[in-house]
Amino acid sequence: MGGDLADARVWAGELSAVHERFVHRFARTEPRESALAYMRGLIAPLERKNGWTLAEQAGHGGPDRIQRLLNRIDWDADEVLEDLRDYVVEHLGDPGAVLIVDDTGFLKKGTRSAGVQRQYSGTAGRTENCQVGVFLAYAAERGRTLIDRRLYLPTSWTDDRERCRQAGITDEIAFATKVVMAKAMVRRAIADRIPFRWVTADAAYGFSKGWRHELEQADVFHVMATTRHDTVVTGWALDHPVHDLFPALPRQKWKRRSCGRGAHGPRVFDWARVEVRPWHREDRRHWVIARRSVSRPDEISYYIAYCPADTTLDQLIHIAGSRWAVEECFQSAKQECGLDDYQVRCYPGWHRHITLAMAAHACLTVLRARALDTDKAETDPPSSSTSASPKSDA
Repeated sequence: MGGDLADARVWAGELSAVHERFVHRFARTEPRESALAYMRGLIAPLERKNGWTLAEQAGHGGPDRIQRLLNRIDWDADEVLEDLRDYVVEHLGDPGAVLIVDDTGFLKKGTRSAGVQRQYSGTAGRTENCQVGVFLAYAAERGRTLIDRRLYLPTSWTDDRERCRQAGITDEIAFATKVVMAKAMVRRAIADRIPFRWVTADAAYGFSKGWRHELEQADVFHVMATTRHDTVVTGWALDHPVHDLFPALPRQKWKRRSCGRGAHGPRVFDWARVEVRPWHREDRRHWVIARRSVSRPDEISYYIAYCPADTTLDQLIHIAGSRWAVEECFQSAKQECGLDDYQVRCYPGWHRHITLAMAAHACLTVLRARALDTDKAETDPPSSSTSASPKSDA
């Protein structure tokens, strides 16, 4: 019981510290207090996290203050996001970090929630009535969390401007593909000087030659999943299918490696790489990487990498495997921070809820990083250096 109380005080204290980062974004006392109460409710052990339960957790007589925070009071969620990213960089910032792009679905009923329609949801693994958010995750040595988000609006919405206005989507917001959203988020991270070294994404994003070219022009290193139908430039052809590069590869070129731990232990595959793009900077290399299933050798996935010339296969495998960190972020943010527990229909309300849930998740991530630091300090043996006695002149 005492430990639970101590933990609760630590969480409350750190959440207040996160809140202090962006409290100046609210012009009045009520939304300032409501934002903190909302985040506290999101990480509270509630069975369901909706307007009523969060209001009760905050001691409110009803959900009106919570609804005003999300739907009516004027505040800019993008400005709060800037402050949140500063907090993440201060506590988790790592020049070797990986930026990971992915999307996740939010199952919804009806047709009025911004961006909702029957579309594929990776969460459900099938086509469902849902909203889809595109996210940017930050994976560093000390932890991983979400640092950007955009609600995807299908053309069924952007082609109907009156429907958009009813959901708070202004006329300036036009249709954008998920890849375009991904580009914008990475550009923003670069402009804001977020420290990182790599970008990775699954094949839905990595298949875009245009985006890979843009990253290369900016000298941003990346390992992007792609499909077997993608093509690359080689010494033999301008459009060489990636799946054609590996059948004749000698057996000794394949290396059995783990790309990280999964729910059932290490994710072990056979890996190989082939250099492509023979004309390039001396200090850079382009590779196509193949990941082959150990138990089902016909199952092969492909990646395209742009990296420093001395990058090893093991390092590329590590970056490819880091993509699963965003799935861990989605899972923990939904289970622990109410990322998918919201009752807002309008476009600004979605971004406000998601931003506050991301702030709560970043807070828990920082607390876990500190706990690991403490555990490491307690288990690591003290330095064995011995102090030498001053030598005598005699």
